[in-house]
Amino acid sequence: MKIEFTAFPRNDNGTGPSRRMRRTGKVPGVVYGAGKESQMIELDHSALSRHLRMESFHASILDMSLSGARERVLLRNVQMHPWKTEVLHVDFQRVSADRKIHMKVPLHFVHADMCPGAKEGGVVSHVMNDLNIQCLPDDLPEFVEVDLSQLQLGDSVHASELSLPKGVELVSRLRIDNPVVATVQVPREMVAEESVTEAAATAADTEATAAAPETAGEKKEAGK
Repeated sequence: MKIEFTAFPRNDNGTGPSRRMRRTGKVPGVVYGAGKESQMIELDHSALSRHLRMESFHASILDMSLSGARERVLLRNVQMHPWKTEVLHVDFQRVSADRKIHMKVPLHFVHADMCPGAKEGGVVSHVMNDLNIQCLPDDLPEFVEVDLSQLQLGDSVHASELSLPKGVELVSRLRIDNPVVATVQVPREMVAEESVTEAAATAADTEATAAAPETAGEKKEAGK
């Protein structure tokens, strides 16, 4: 999916000019990387807000139009107002086709309805919602799919078990740590019921064992 947006050069820097810019419906930002100097930019707040609501805008190579030229960039940081729905600042990074990038991409969980563990009453938990990967810009996926169709009750999916697109790999930290991505857990209600059942069975066995000698004694007394 190709996503395009327009940015404009910005000359004034500092808190005062940024505030005045925001009052006119603009958002200050910066673009950097790819061996070029950082450049201050500004964007239309309404257009940027619409883009930020798109999941793919956060995990795709974007086409930025700036001063009549086009550059391929990644969204690297968004600073939001503490309580208002207002974007305060954005950072973009230029990308080079021959340089690997590190990126956080969303996880899409599929086939939960086919999961044997869920059919047995288990609860599917998404431990991670995104994944840190590295790849060349042209290999960047919009998301990574997590297949839950084979999970039994008590099973887990680890990062190393994910099927990654060609040219995409986990960052080194994830390869070492191999964290859990999703699990199928036994609900607390089921665990509580099993505990109550086991406790009742244990109590019944204890009572039967305690009553057995008395019965034998009673029979012996009756024989006299």
